[in-house]
Amino acid sequence: MGKIVRRLSSSQIIILGFAGVIFLGSLLLMLPFATQDGRGAAFADALFTSTSAVCVTGLVVQDTAAYWTGFGQAVILLLIQIGGMGVITVAAAIFIASGKKISLKQRSTMQEALSAHKVGGIVRLTGFIIKMTICFELFGAVLMFPVFSREFGPGKGLWYSVFHSISAFCNAGFDLMGCRTPYSSLTHFAANPVINLVIMALIVIGGIGFITWDDVKTKGLHIHKYRMQSKVILMTTFCLILFPALYFLAFEFSDGPLGERILNALFQSVTPRTAGFNTVNLRDISETGIAIMILLMLVGGSPGSTAGGMKTTTLAVLFSTAISVFRYREHTHFFGRRIDDDTVRNGVAVLIMYMTLFLGGGLLISRIEGLPILDCLYETASAVATVGLTLGITPELSLSSRTILVLLMYIGRVGGLTLIFAASSGGRKGNTSRLPQEKLTVG
Repeated sequence: MGKIVRRLSSSQIIILGFAGVIFLGSLLLMLPFATQDGRGAAFADALFTSTSAVCVTGLVVQDTAAYWTGFGQAVILLLIQIGGMGVITVAAAIFIASGKKISLKQRSTMQEALSAHKVGGIVRLTGFIIKMTICFELFGAVLMFPVFSREFGPGKGLWYSVFHSISAFCNAGFDLMGCRTPYSSLTHFAANPVINLVIMALIVIGGIGFITWDDVKTKGLHIHKYRMQSKVILMTTFCLILFPALYFLAFEFSDGPLGERILNALFQSVTPRTAGFNTVNLRDISETGIAIMILLMLVGGSPGSTAGGMKTTTLAVLFSTAISVFRYREHTHFFGRRIDDDTVRNGVAVLIMYMTLFLGGGLLISRIEGLPILDCLYETASAVATVGLTLGITPELSLSSRTILVLLMYIGRVGGLTLIFAASSGGRKGNTSRLPQEKLTVG
């Protein structure tokens, strides 16, 4: 076994690690005491739920509160925690806690899993991630406890606080509000500022990435000293929250008290970035609003974070590249730094891959189920970007359509480039020979 692991590339270890946790989670959810009826979940339902939890998506085929027992919910929460932090990060944490030496191969795998720029300091970074994750999740649970304890009692309120804090920080979108109305998410708390603000803060903090946290910790508010990647992430994240929120406030939530409208607009701007909670009925949002949410879902969070999607940096690189073309610049620039051509090519590859999966999956499901294409595209965007928002069609889909969503969730979580590098088995070593060059007109 050790020889086999040593032969595997870092990308292969990552995708096999996620697959292994998903399979184990499926087996646990099939146990009789995992479901309320005492019969255990069918393999298809268990696999879908386990994939959704490990891939921190939030799409469900059974209401989490109504269908699963406390044990089943605890399994789902554990899978969310492992998926949010990353299988490799959790495994490394166990190694560090046990006092075992981390090999160079393991450090290289950790580097790729965390999207770190170098192997040096990766163990320290992993320890920092574990500590900060515990602190943020605990702080979120403490802030939400008074609200949930008033609603559900101290014992249930504590469990709900912990569950939703971890789910929000890991950008998972699983909720336990089905105890009131099945599949209702956080709609009962649409006007509650504490739940709205805490959930949004956890989503954003979990979605900006571990490298950005490290910059904030070591450099404080001296943003000019941050790594270029952190500055790009913060700038892009700010824009992707502000401008959609202004649209939602002006056109989707134009009635009612101003404070509640602002909360709803901000929440619906934040949550499509791979979180999966909703505080309003999504069927009440216009088709334009739904289309904007699909675009936000596809962008997702940032590299090395608990979030999925194409990533904010990919969008920023593509946007900056377009500006460079318009201005007749040879290279893409950010904050006085040049971006190498490999990064631009990777960004284009990621965009094409996500658009192909998103459109192809949506078209297939629409054809199979006979459903409106916009509804199907919403679900596939939610799956491949590991968001979890739904227009309510997922529980009613056939096995073949659910299988498509499972594959999209898995690909979206491990990353398209990771899968490509794993399939090539040779890692990132490419053919260095050059073919003759010839001009091709585009545009």
